[in-house]
Amino acid sequence: MNPIDPNAEWLEADGLGGFASGTVSGIRTRRYHALLLTATTPPAGRMVLVNGFDAWVETPRGTFAISSQRYGPDVIHPDGASRVESFEYEPWPRWRYKIDDLTIEQELFVPKGESAVFTSWRVVAGIDDAGQPGSPTPATADIKLRVRLFLSGRDFHSTQHENGSFKFVADQNGERVTFRSYDGVPAVMAHSNGRYGHEPAWYRNFLYSEEQARGLDAAEDLASPGVFEFLLSHKPAVLMLAAEAVAGVGDPGSSNQPASTPPATESIEARYAQVRTIEQARRKYFSSPLERAADAYLVKRGQGKTLIAGYPWFGDWGRDTFIAIRGLCIATGHLEDARDILLAWAGVVSQGMLPNRFPDSGEQPEFNSVDASLWYIIAVNDYLLAAKKQRSLTDDCHTEKLRAAVEAILAGFNEGTRFGIRADRDGLLSAGEHGQQLTWMDARVDGREITPRIGKPVEIQALWLNALAIGAKFSARWQSLFDKGRAAFEEKFWNEHAGYLADVIDCDHQPGTVDVTFRPNQIFAVGGLPLQLLSQEKARRVVDAVEMLLLTPVGLRSLAPGEPGYAPRYQGGSRERDAIYHQGTVWPWLIGPFVEAWVRVRGSTSEAKAEARAKFLPPIYQHLNEAGLGHISEICDAELPHTPRGCPFQAWSLGELLRLERAVLA
Repeated sequence: MNPIDPNAEWLEADGLGGFASGTVSGIRTRRYHALLLTATTPPAGRMVLVNGFDAWVETPRGTFAISSQRYGPDVIHPDGASRVESFEYEPWPRWRYKIDDLTIEQELFVPKGESAVFTSWRVVAGIDDAGQPGSPTPATADIKLRVRLFLSGRDFHSTQHENGSFKFVADQNGERVTFRSYDGVPAVMAHSNGRYGHEPAWYRNFLYSEEQARGLDAAEDLASPGVFEFLLSHKPAVLMLAAEAVAGVGDPGSSNQPASTPPATESIEARYAQVRTIEQARRKYFSSPLERAADAYLVKRGQGKTLIAGYPWFGDWGRDTFIAIRGLCIATGHLEDARDILLAWAGVVSQGMLPNRFPDSGEQPEFNSVDASLWYIIAVNDYLLAAKKQRSLTDDCHTEKLRAAVEAILAGFNEGTRFGIRADRDGLLSAGEHGQQLTWMDARVDGREITPRIGKPVEIQALWLNALAIGAKFSARWQSLFDKGRAAFEEKFWNEHAGYLADVIDCDHQPGTVDVTFRPNQIFAVGGLPLQLLSQEKARRVVDAVEMLLLTPVGLRSLAPGEPGYAPRYQGGSRERDAIYHQGTVWPWLIGPFVEAWVRVRGSTSEAKAEARAKFLPPIYQHLNEAGLGHISEICDAELPHTPRGCPFQAWSLGELLRLERAVLA
């Protein structure tokens, strides 16, 4: 394995919407990199409470940093990043820092279901032949560790700047120190086996290089109330940071204390050992690192569950949830989680539509998607087929609720609902109006839709027809509409001269108009959904064309090179990036539908599956160690070297790899 890029990012999610994250080097490059980032109304209301820390080791030979920060204009200080000897991210992040003949090991983990993080440091004086830590030598005498926390108490999308409202008060009570940064912000409770010294100070002008590259506010000032001091020569240092419990989080009987907080009669060392053992066993339960990574996206919402679309900045989006759930939960056999998520969403159908987004700040959900509801039906079908094989999960009450949601969606779409969504006379689904972006290609700049796709987009028809076929299994009323739509689909979308499908027909609701821009959406007529809608000959031509023009090692381009507006790199400020979001930028999640289509047109034989595994999966596996460690990015550049962009941890990207592994190519 190649050495891990120092700029690669790690993630520890808490199952509530909060997380800890950072880079291999320890240098924070995003406003979202934090040691303690909590969801005050899970999974929303996310706030950064503890951004990070500086740490120094004091030895008889001098003082040595084991942390680094970037300050403006571009200064790295102190020099701890240069001492990173090794880094591992399984089962959680672990660093080894080399200081002369000493090695300091640091690890951190976030326990599932708690807004808390445990960090520990210990001296390693040598490694035996088996690669296990050796015994401390006399050289470790008088080794001290000093840790200075950096605090904010802000919305996770924003930055903090020096102000007079921050409270540097630190309430000390035994092993616990409580910091209350601002009124209305959860307190931070720090439990340690060290000694706290109050040394309040502002640290100014931290620079976040990733935000700078994205044209966003990249500078921040952080408050530091004081320093924790540990005697490493005596025992490992332990520091637990926890957010004051909010409604629905933590142990209801703990008087606003997170469940991981040690009782008054228990030391933080004992608590750390206990929680570490529990968390280690929990992570070993998963059958593979990929499956364990999938668990990061499963979070609490109210009394139910949902999926985070991506870290660090996305919330739970409808479309993303229903695409990702097929791989993250159903293909991996976590059917109870899938059922709970689908049932939770079943209760929010409105006029045949499911919300595409629950805003992070708690406003009303947004029904700005034509495909979220259709993807829901696909996910319900996947779940019911999988649950049928496990009779213990067969529950007539649950099944009836899911079927009722499917029926409500189909009825709403058939009769007509928001944004011009309605079944047309040809059996296909018409959708869209100016000012709204309803498909997954939903970028807007200054109120202008970059890819309007108003009319009858090709993947929406594939979803609609598959949804009708699924609905027909429950109610015969949908069969005739499916038959009509399927006959119209091939007739109206197929371009015989070009050998592929149009991207949109009846553009702007004008019958007979056709948009033949070459995009990946046509792949859903062959793969990614239960039904193949084209003959084998035409399906093969589509797959071959997509492979030739759109396939990259990490996914499909969103637009073919040579098409007007094609962008080889996803760069620039927010406006520039939004304008090219779907103009060539590679989307790794599309590798799932493509590989499934590639196998289908080869007869879905065991030989075709084996060839597909060998041909398409190795580059994706390699990507797991390149950006968001153990995960797959949201997007990549259209041209070599296909630099990862966007969210480094994306649910549907990982979900489609798992679906390929566990279902399509199994």
